[in-house]
Amino acid sequence: MALEHTAAIDAEQWPGVARVPSGRLLGLRARHAEADFARACDRAGLVLDAEDPEDLDLKVEYDSLFARIASSGWLGVAESYLAGEWTTPSTDKLVHVLTRLVQCGYSPKTPTAPVAAYEGGEIPQELLALYAGDSVSHQGGIFATGVPTTTRQTIDRQGKLVDAEQHNRRGLPAGAHFVDVTTMTEPQAVDREDLKSAQTRAANWLLDATGVRAGSHCLVFPSSGARAAVEAAGRKATVDLLSADPASLLPLEEFFLLEGADDSVHCQLIDAPIPGPRQWRGRYDSIISVELFEALTPRQRADFIDTLARLLISGGKAAIQSLVATEHMTPAARSACQVLRAYIWPGLKYPTVADVHKAFEKNGHLRIIGETHTGSHYRESIAQQRSFFSGRLREAAAAGFDPVYRRLWMFQFALREALLQAGMLDSVQFVATHRSRGGQR
Repeated sequence: MALEHTAAIDAEQWPGVARVPSGRLLGLRARHAEADFARACDRAGLVLDAEDPEDLDLKVEYDSLFARIASSGWLGVAESYLAGEWTTPSTDKLVHVLTRLVQCGYSPKTPTAPVAAYEGGEIPQELLALYAGDSVSHQGGIFATGVPTTTRQTIDRQGKLVDAEQHNRRGLPAGAHFVDVTTMTEPQAVDREDLKSAQTRAANWLLDATGVRAGSHCLVFPSSGARAAVEAAGRKATVDLLSADPASLLPLEEFFLLEGADDSVHCQLIDAPIPGPRQWRGRYDSIISVELFEALTPRQRADFIDTLARLLISGGKAAIQSLVATEHMTPAARSACQVLRAYIWPGLKYPTVADVHKAFEKNGHLRIIGETHTGSHYRESIAQQRSFFSGRLREAAAAGFDPVYRRLWMFQFALREALLQAGMLDSVQFVATHRSRGGQR
C-alpha cells in the first residue's frame, strides 16, 4: 500500500519503493523484525537513539522500515532507505552502518532476486560525469602511494593454491600452472584530486599487463574501459571499442574527440552484449574488459571467455578487472548484495578468485597467468566517488535523476565500500593468454 510519505514516489518506476508491504500477519512479523534489527544494531554498536543528533549512527523516520524487512529482508532495508524511511547524518555514517551490520552477521530472510542476463546496458554517461574522476570511469583506481609486491604461485585446476611443500616433494600436480600474484599496500594520504590519476594508472596497468605499445591492435569492451582506450591511443595503438548500448556511444565519441584520441579509437555498436562471430570478427594483440565479468550470468561468463579466446591472437593477452568475493564473504553479505542485483546489475554474483580460474580452465583455450589485487585502492576510489556524488546531488537532480535514484546510487556506493572495508570483496586485474603447448603456463 502507498502511505503519505511515499505518495511522491513514482510508483511505475519504483514499485517496490512506493509500495509498503501490508497484510493480516505482517504486523506480527514486523514487530519481530523490529526486535531483530534492534538486537543487530546493539551487536554492531550502532546508536539509534541519542540526545545529540551528531551521536546518532542512523535514525528510523518511519516504522514501515520493519514491515519491509519482514517482507523482503535486506531488500527491504534498501528500499526503506530509498524511500527516506531511515537516514544517516552523513554518507560516511551510511558506510559505517552497512559495514557494521554485515560484520555482525545481520541476515534477515531475503528472497533471492531473479537472475537475468546482462543485456548490454551501461551506466549513463551523464551519471558517470557526476562522480568519475575523469568523467567516464566507474572503475577503481590505483593510487601512487601503493607499493606492489609480486610472488609466483602455483594454482591447480580448481583455482586453488598448491602447497609449496607438496609441490617440492611431489612435483607439479597435473593441470597446475604458475600465476604471478601481485598485491598492493594500502594507499596513503589520498585526496579528491588523486582519483583521476589513480583511474588513469589502473588503466595503464591493464595496458602494461597486455603489452600494448605502438602498432598494437587493442579491443576494449564494454565502454566502461574508455579510459584504457584513451591511454592505448596515447601509446599509438589502434583501438576498437565495442558497446551494445547506443546511448553510451555518442558521449564517448565526443570524449575521445576532446582527448585527441578520435583518430585511433573506433567506437562500434554491436547487437549483443558479448559479440559472437556474426557480430565481430577482429583479431587482437590485447583485449581489455573492465567492470563486466561479475555482472554476467554463469552462461554468459563462458561465452565471454570463448569470445576472448576467439578474438585474441596467439601470444596476445587479455586483461579483465573484476570485483571478487573473498573467503571472508558471509551469507549476510551475500544477502545484502541481492539489492545490487535487484536494482542495478541483474546477473550479479561476485565470483571468487577460484571461480574465475575454474571458468577459464573449463574453456580449455585460455589460462590465467597473472593477478593484481587492488582492493584497498578500489575502496578508496569508491569513497572518493561517493564524496563527489554527494557534493553534486543538485546537478544529479537537474540531470533528471529523481530522489530515489540518487539514494540508490549512494546506497550502492556505500554497500560496495562497506564490503571492501570488511574484506569481503577485493578488486583483481586478471591476465590471461592462450595456453602454451609445451610449458606450464
